[in-house]
Amino acid sequence: MAEEQFVIEAQGLTQIFTPKGLPKVTALDHIDMHVRRGELTALVGPDGAGKTTLMRLITGLMAPTAGELTTVGLPVRGHEQAVQDQLSYMPQKFGLYEDLTVQENMNLYADLHGVPAAVRHQRFSHLLAMMGLERFTGRLAGRLSGGMKQKLGLACTLVRSPALLLLDEPTVGVDPLSRRELWSILQQLVREEHLSVFVSTAYMDEAALCQQVYVLNQGRMLAHGTPAELTAQARGLCYRVTPPAGSATRVLQCALLDDPAVTDAVPVGGEVHFLSKTPDGEVSLLRQWHLVPRPAKERLEDAFMLLLHADQRAQGKETQPAEAAQPVEEIHPSEQAPVDIEVKNLVKRFGDFTAVAHTSFQVHKGEVFGLLGPNGAGKTTTFRMLCGLLPATGGQLRVAGVDLRTARTQARANIGYVAQKFSLYEKLTVYENLHFFGGIYGLPPQRLEERIEAVLEEFQLTDRRDQPAASLPGGYKQRLSMAAALIHEPRILFLDEPTSGIDPLARRSFWQQITRLAARGTTIIITTHFMDEAEYCDRMMIQDHGQLLVLGRPAEIRQRMQMPQADMNDIFIAIVEQSRGEGASA
Repeated sequence: MAEEQFVIEAQGLTQIFTPKGLPKVTALDHIDMHVRRGELTALVGPDGAGKTTLMRLITGLMAPTAGELTTVGLPVRGHEQAVQDQLSYMPQKFGLYEDLTVQENMNLYADLHGVPAAVRHQRFSHLLAMMGLERFTGRLAGRLSGGMKQKLGLACTLVRSPALLLLDEPTVGVDPLSRRELWSILQQLVREEHLSVFVSTAYMDEAALCQQVYVLNQGRMLAHGTPAELTAQARGLCYRVTPPAGSATRVLQCALLDDPAVTDAVPVGGEVHFLSKTPDGEVSLLRQWHLVPRPAKERLEDAFMLLLHADQRAQGKETQPAEAAQPVEEIHPSEQAPVDIEVKNLVKRFGDFTAVAHTSFQVHKGEVFGLLGPNGAGKTTTFRMLCGLLPATGGQLRVAGVDLRTARTQARANIGYVAQKFSLYEKLTVYENLHFFGGIYGLPPQRLEERIEAVLEEFQLTDRRDQPAASLPGGYKQRLSMAAALIHEPRILFLDEPTSGIDPLARRSFWQQITRLAARGTTIIITTHFMDEAEYCDRMMIQDHGQLLVLGRPAEIRQRMQMPQADMNDIFIAIVEQSRGEGASA
């Protein structure tokens, strides 16, 4: 019998959830799809689109409400175990055992999948070489960097040769170098082993590497096709414009997003790339500022944003700008602003290991300052010391005018903190969370109520004030985290990978909020693995192996690297690889 052409087939696939005490939720609404065998296929969509639900249905871990679904040639309903015997699934939180070594994790998963001992040596050797983990077989999984953990997770998923590999956002929280390596591995698996891979991702540059792309939003399939076919929808609508001299690109981007003639805008290569609703790129805001746009090449992300905005309009849900655009000169942070954070010769050691080595820098009031680096570079350690969550081994550290080594509690009163993982109380409502955290910060009752109403409006949470935090989509959880961190109006806001795992639409809204906060004088310190977000920073520093590699404005760093128009992803990789190359030859 001829091999099936499709590895996944869905017709009218529908999934409806009815949470107790809450309205029913249609997670998937009559989905039709045909995923071809032997290809790399991407599933993209905003937070809460239904991507993980679709993955779980394909694996047979959940039964659909209605519709037909076939996986690896088998009807999933009634054949769940047979389907699962032929596929491998790596969810967002893959279950590595951190107190076991790399080798022990692989042995365990081989045992669970019944991989014969006779084929393990060759299979393990191949996988370890492909993942670059040969030298780390004796290392505990808990001591691997984030990128290495993801590669080990993929190796454990592939201890047997599956008919289908399902990956649910495998590169969330992973640095650009590790992301590039992981996708190189996936492409190699498809090319050499003819593996069928179905992967959900928040990164449009990853989706562009696939043969087919499906776009999902609020349970509805908006479009599918090759990256080139989808990208063509944005042809003739893309433009780039250079901000006024001395102005941050995020300021111009923020204003363009509020302009009714603009669908989308994002900083790229020191400029702002935008989607015009008019074919000639005519935008009144640019005319007022005497800026002249030029046509730009369309990208997959442009088509994705067009599809999302068109769907919002069709559903009558397109959001209106929270504030009117402000003139660029009024919201650009002052070059002569006071110093809010001062770091001199900062050192952090864990036993014999030096995580941060003699780092020095300053951050000014109203500045957006980026802490960047590969997984394991020392940036999280630096970040935690700046927040007062981790004591320094040596050096001087002043935050909001207070010495953190002698008055940590006093300094914390001037700090807001948003953790990488949602850390609020999921059983409490939005309002109850804000009331609780406002009380912790000591706000008097009347002022607390005023601030709750203010942040509910600012972060567009008013309609969700009585909704339990656990039921919020990821983008709204992030908004609630921001609102709670800012309820006491801190001088300095620390953001630890705040956009990890959220889609481009939610990230646009997030950065508009950050731009307005900085304009009002809030100092922002941010870590991120989205290198395009480094474009939003006034200045940034890149660390690796505890060493400060570079510090400066994005334009200065481009000039120093002699890459004047490169995007920040390429800049980041070039800086880290150059440093590691010099270290290897020393």
